[in-house]
Amino acid sequence: MFKAFLIKYAEIGLKGNNRYLFENALRDRMKDALKPLGDYNVSKEQGRIFVECPDEYDYDETIDALKKVFGISSICPVVVIESSEWDALTKGVGDYVEAMYPDRHFTFKVEAKRADKKYPYTSPEICSHMGAYLLRRFGELKVDVHQPEVRITVEVRSKAYVYSIVIPGLGGMPVGTNGKAMLLLSGGIDSPVAGYMISKRGVSMAATYFHAPPYTSERAKQKVVDLAKKIAKYTGQIKLFVVNFTDIQLYIYDKCPHDELTIIMRRYMMKIAEKLAEQEECLGLVTGESIGQVASQTLHSLAATNEVCTLPVYRPLIALDKNEIVDIAQRIDTFETSIQPFEDCCTIFVAKHPVTKPNRKTIRHSEKNLEEKIEDMIETALSTVETIVVE
Repeated sequence: MFKAFLIKYAEIGLKGNNRYLFENALRDRMKDALKPLGDYNVSKEQGRIFVECPDEYDYDETIDALKKVFGISSICPVVVIESSEWDALTKGVGDYVEAMYPDRHFTFKVEAKRADKKYPYTSPEICSHMGAYLLRRFGELKVDVHQPEVRITVEVRSKAYVYSIVIPGLGGMPVGTNGKAMLLLSGGIDSPVAGYMISKRGVSMAATYFHAPPYTSERAKQKVVDLAKKIAKYTGQIKLFVVNFTDIQLYIYDKCPHDELTIIMRRYMMKIAEKLAEQEECLGLVTGESIGQVASQTLHSLAATNEVCTLPVYRPLIALDKNEIVDIAQRIDTFETSIQPFEDCCTIFVAKHPVTKPNRKTIRHSEKNLEEKIEDMIETALSTVETIVVE
């Protein structure tokens, strides 16, 4: 029945003279999402984007693809009425109601939008006349303008579009309209959610994973690749950098106080991720940290890790509790992968009693023990990075 979808956006409409840039980006992201499914035509017209479907397509697959595109506020399956001339319009809307609702014992309201201001009826007049027509054609219908069971929307443009189904989209901004960032991606629950949330604000994504063989297995690395694939469904292509961190971890373990291990390791992870971020022309780092969730995420600890960065560090989960983060992870289908029992390098060398309020001066003093080799080790880690392009 439906050969087209009307796509609505919300926040993009506030972008003034630059709105067309965001509309174009949204259209392009939609094309990318639909391309594997068939030959769809995606076009924009006066505050709306339209998707024309091929003769044969899968309705559910199409909806599912569009529901993963940031920037879409709602998806409306529409019937296209080729002529907006009044008799053709009323018949088309009536035929839509007849086909959609075999049992018409419900209350309804007609809502109209008139993009063509030369049309002989105003929007209120379209609502009134169309409602009267439907009441005459279907005697079982009843009008309720306050709390209708069905809202029948008619949009009059060069053609006319009628719909009564509104499927919520993700909202946010089209990916790529707000720069690029480097995600520190682990195999845990939090960092994939952080990547999803920052991309919702229009940020495209690269990612860095710290691998520590033989203390972390190939299954642990594959788990991270699988997580990257899941969030790439929302973010688009992700370039994943796999950094061999074993030698650096062992060196820190050997030379530094064990209660400071987590903080010092995090500081060097941030340094390495920042170098990769600059290489990729990223404008910031993204982590899955939330205040107080673990010892390395107290305000004192976050200040200590921030100290080594020149790029800004974005933490979209900073004020969420674990249950809220898990809810999002389940919704975006990363949770079950995240809880697979393959530990990453952060969990292997955790001290029994890690410091929760690290003193930055003390941390810097401890790091002096690393001066002999650490810079060369960082260069070696960077020169041996494995790059995986995740579609």
